[in-house]
Amino acid sequence: QVQLVETGGGSVQDGGSLRLSCTASGRSFSSYAMGWFRQAPGKEREFVAAVTWSGGSTDYTDSVKGRFTISRDNAKNTVYLQMNSLKPEDTAVYYCTAGLSPWYRPNDYWGQGTQVTVSS
Repeated sequence: QVQLVETGGGSVQDGGSLRLSCTASGRSFSSYAMGWFRQAPGKEREFVAAVTWSGGSTDYTDSVKGRFTISRDNAKNTVYLQMNSLKPEDTAVYYCTAGLSPWYRPNDYWGQGTQVTVSS
């Protein structure tokens, strides 16, 4: 079992930045791929970013490429999502996830979510 807790959400203006953090507890954090998904009001949950267990490979949805960066620190059991040049359409609840396979869509475990609001 893996428990995930997200922090770092909040409200920013268009063009601003936020960094989300997700700390994991439980077994074998470094064995899991980690990811971020988001869900905007009235929309389906969608994939945002993923990183392999080693941090050596990453994947992003097209709409955030060049603006968001996912990274992890296995010594701290933490994964990060640095979000720059935020847009109102990035407004959503962001969920941290962990999984084994496929690494590019980890979804075995989910955090409770953190709200990100971008105002124009």
